[in-house]
Amino acid sequence: QVQLVESGGGSVQPGGSLRLSCVASRSLFSFSLMSWYHQAPGKQREAVASITPFGASNYTDSVKGRFVISRSTAEDAVYLQMRDLKPEDTGTYYCEATIINSFSHREFHHWGQGTQVTVQG
Repeated sequence: QVQLVESGGGSVQPGGSLRLSCVASRSLFSFSLMSWYHQAPGKQREAVASITPFGASNYTDSVKGRFVISRSTAEDAVYLQMRDLKPEDTGTYYCEATIINSFSHREFHHWGQGTQVTVQG
């Protein structure tokens, strides 16, 4: 059983910053990939950033230059530093961990409960 616990959401003004945290119940090296997803009100959940246990990261275009994903293997945690926040960044942010079975190549996805981010003036 994998547990992911997010924290760090809140309400900020446009241009503000927030740092989200996601603590996993097992070593980050158990996962093939860890990601942050954003679900805006009334919209589908979308990936915004991902990171491998070895630190390789990827971002969706809308957050490049504003968000930074990082991880601490010592703390089994993944972080999302968000800067220059915009109203369209409002929504629920979910931490996701992917495990790929090395034999079957089947993917297993585990989700946190989500943390709310509100950006408004």
